Amino acid sequence: MQEIYISTDVETDGPIPGPNSMLSFGSAAYTADKNLIGTFTANLETLPDASADPGTAAWWLTQPDAWAACRSNLESPIVAMTRYVAWIKTLPGKPIFVAFPAGFDFMFVYWYLIRYAGESPFSFSALDMKSFAMALMKSDFKKSAKKYMPKAWFDDLPHTHIALDDAIEQGALFCNMLKENRK
Repeated sequence: MQEIYISTDVETDGPIPGPNSMLSFGSAAYTADKNLIGTFTANLETLPDASADPGTAAWWLTQPDAWAACRSNLESPIVAMTRYVAWIKTLPGKPIFVAFPAGFDFMFVYWYLIRYAGESPFSFSALDMKSFAMALMKSDFKKSAKKYMPKAWFDDLPHTHIALDDAIEQGALFCNMLKENRK
């Protein structure tokens, strides 16, 4: 069964799920040859007992377009996460969660999946693009940030802090890294 790389980006109102909410998330499903076979996005209602982190709230004030985008057409987490699991199950292969950084994005998505859908199609694992870049560039982890990556890895795609835009952009980046790794 082929692997389907599901590049995922989340937008949140703080650093951890539970006390803070995932505001939106977007996923772009790619095959290894950079064929974008589907996308998913949802904007979520905030958690009832959560509150925004002051530092994150201040950052959102600098991103009015992204804020407006993630606060429209809100869904309850149970509806959104159930739809997400159903979408993943329609994809023609084994889903692999991919993010930059996976530690942050996967923490939110996994928490919401278990809490609201009762399952994770990704099991317990996620592929971290920054760690992959470290290995490809044979660099220290600190030197594996996007600013140190070869320009050839990047397509001309926007990074807008709108979850689906960023998931598509980072998915293309991942596929370019994967191609380099397989040379």
